[in-house]
Amino acid sequence: MSIAPAPESRSYQTDAATNAVATALASTAGTPTPAGEADPEETLSREQLDQLQLTRLQATVRHAYDNIAAYRKLYDAHGVKPSDLQTLEDLANFPFTDKEFLRAAYPFKSFAVPMDRIRRIHASSGTTGRPTVVGYTEGDIDRWATLLARCLRFSGVRPGDIVHNAYGYGLFTGGLGAHYGIEKVGGTVIPMSGGQTEKQIQLIQDFRPRVILCTPTYLLTLADAFRSAGLDPRESSLEIGVLGAEPWTEEMRQEIEKAFDITACDIYGLSEVMGPGVAGESAQRQDGSTIWEDHFRPEIIDPITEEVLPLGHHGELVFTTLTKEALPIIRYRTHDLTRLLPGTDRPGHRRMGRITGRSDDMIILRGVNLFPTQIEEIALGIEGLSPHFQLELVRPDHMDQMTVHIERRPETPRQEAEAAGAELARQIKVKVGCSTRVAVAEPETLARSSGKLRRIYDKRPR
Repeated sequence: MSIAPAPESRSYQTDAATNAVATALASTAGTPTPAGEADPEETLSREQLDQLQLTRLQATVRHAYDNIAAYRKLYDAHGVKPSDLQTLEDLANFPFTDKEFLRAAYPFKSFAVPMDRIRRIHASSGTTGRPTVVGYTEGDIDRWATLLARCLRFSGVRPGDIVHNAYGYGLFTGGLGAHYGIEKVGGTVIPMSGGQTEKQIQLIQDFRPRVILCTPTYLLTLADAFRSAGLDPRESSLEIGVLGAEPWTEEMRQEIEKAFDITACDIYGLSEVMGPGVAGESAQRQDGSTIWEDHFRPEIIDPITEEVLPLGHHGELVFTTLTKEALPIIRYRTHDLTRLLPGTDRPGHRRMGRITGRSDDMIILRGVNLFPTQIEEIALGIEGLSPHFQLELVRPDHMDQMTVHIERRPETPRQEAEAAGAELARQIKVKVGCSTRVAVAEPETLARSSGKLRRIYDKRPR
């Protein structure tokens, strides 16, 4: 008979650090917000948010240093202590963290509270190595639901709405994160998850939801499925789409809104920072996702020099959590490329520009850097080409080559589609600066999204 090893003994500074975090969290705590009304923290001024961020940031850094050996080792190696954090600008003196930092602590060494306080565990897919594991206390889950509800309300979701949730359930944070937020905002959840596209269509027809939550590429898949079933997606009950989990362009938004006659809003999040709900987009303005800065401190850095960049400059998004108990995240490099902008509907909270790509998804083709979103933006501006495309990379004769496989629209004759493909190749050369092949495919022949869509097929030898 085998005997399981005893769990690793760990000492947590529960009284001091956890109480400090609790005190910081209580600094704006009040009575619960009624469903459908804005949270008081949404209307804080920039000055009020800065003060709140500093209080919560100091507590978070102390909490991480006292309770997570990896943070203590990292900070000691860089010669910084929690007491060095006297202003928000001092955060720039602390080192970055990333997926590898979390993977090295697999599975639970990154948790800052004992396991008996963990109420849920999520994890990334781990397709490029060990998954990153995320833990949540009861308080973390409640704050997550509150922020997701804030995003949904901001995007036009009302109490009493029926909401079709097609984000994947399971270890992925999307499904359950959205689920709890829908309930918190006062909506009725259809917990459909991803896949089973024909059944999705049936339930949308039968249950008549007003709102759908999914990835933007999967909503296009549903549009195709409606048409294949002889149905017009514009005549469905859907009025609002809250879409995220992958980069998408303004051209993609227009494609989706035209296909369904809906208002499509962005929502942003990532598992390591919390999950969906870190930022959400106003249905009134549709001008980028507002970051909820009472819970998250964003920075934009140059991905090469790691220099912190001013407001409006394009670079890599970095996040620090301010209210997470189980897994505090400090200066986490997301690899998402965007910029910070002044607030609009919520003036105190800054906005994110659209994600233009990921630094780790960047394709280097004969010395030219490009992202799939650049191809999407160009293709959707050319009549006759659909939004369904794939990028294939090969290296014959020691020279990189890329082929854009893209479907023609069903109503576009083959000859016109070939001409559109030639125009796509020309515009990529002019606007991106590299030569590519374009292969125009027949409708319904390329792989469809059942959640997150794979765009890049890199067949080059390692």
